[in-house]
Amino acid sequence: MEQVTLNTADLKSQEYFLNMGPQHPATHGVLRLILTLDGEVVKNIEPDLGYIHRSIEKQCEYEGYKQIIHLTDRMDYLSAHINNEAVALAIEQALEIEVPERVKVIRTIMGELTRIASHLLWWGVMGMDVGALTTFMYAFRDREMINDIMEETCGARLTMSYSTPGGVMFDLHPNFQKRVKEFIPHLRRVIPKYDELLTGNVIFQKRMKGVGYLSKEDAISLGASGPVARGSGVHSDIRKIKPYSALDKVDFKEIIYTEGDNLARYKVRMDEMLESLNIIEQLIDNIPDDGIQAKTKALIKLPKGEFLQRVETARGDLGVYIVSDGKKNPYRVKFRSPGFSNLNALIEMGKGHLIADLVAIMSTLDFVVPDIDR
Repeated sequence: MEQVTLNTADLKSQEYFLNMGPQHPATHGVLRLILTLDGEVVKNIEPDLGYIHRSIEKQCEYEGYKQIIHLTDRMDYLSAHINNEAVALAIEQALEIEVPERVKVIRTIMGELTRIASHLLWWGVMGMDVGALTTFMYAFRDREMINDIMEETCGARLTMSYSTPGGVMFDLHPNFQKRVKEFIPHLRRVIPKYDELLTGNVIFQKRMKGVGYLSKEDAISLGASGPVARGSGVHSDIRKIKPYSALDKVDFKEIIYTEGDNLARYKVRMDEMLESLNIIEQLIDNIPDDGIQAKTKALIKLPKGEFLQRVETARGDLGVYIVSDGKKNPYRVKFRSPGFSNLNALIEMGKGHLIADLVAIMSTLDFVVPDIDR
């Protein structure tokens, strides 16, 4: 039988558009991406936002300063405690309130537990996005231990509203230190198993290495932050740049990789979980006993002026910008959320890759859509 040789130069292709989302599991929330495709190759990405917009910044203008804190844990709900802390720190900065050392330590421990819980959920979903379903079960098993600790002290498992201007809502539960000290060695034991299950898997490696490249220069120009920026070699950890709460009292490394691909961003989060354990371990036996609340008035009014507070959430740099006219409600509030800026990077990272690669790239960006769509 005569063999027919196909001349690929004679093949014609046509660009077409595909709606990915807004209801799509790989978009990690209600996000619509308008993809320009040539076959299965992504030529352009146009994000379409607004499906879960709730006007949180505008709502803040009608609430007292104590009340707006609970709105922030509805943005990045996987970094709820850190978001709450950011608003409390901004108010304390404006009022020149010095909170007790116990509060600083409690907030830092809670913040790092929040970071670990967020990264655990990300790891479980990362595996699922590329077809490894077992990771989800392991991640949620271990994350549940943190949620139980949070619930016992804060009364909530996800949206805590635990930080208040001048302190924290409740003191630590008597079991808190014991349960945290049990969790630290447990997670140190299981992370090598995570690596054995997923990180070193040859299929997973091929889905990650060299895929979704973001250069250091592009990461800076696009305003990327958090693990996305640090995976491209950018020094961006607010905990190091401008420490807050008790972070100036602990020794930890800023995790930076320079490869700029999916695997680099993956490794940043995996290593950050271990660094968060190191931070907690340095503080858990050294919690001061000088109270949980500084003196504040029942009705808080900030002096006239502009106030900015930055913190490092699990997704990156969150900025809280408050403009006060001296009244009981803020004149304006702006949240500079990390997810919104990191979404810009997706446009550059996804071009030239297959649709299946785009799903993996999005997973390494770790979107929480209400953080983007405020």
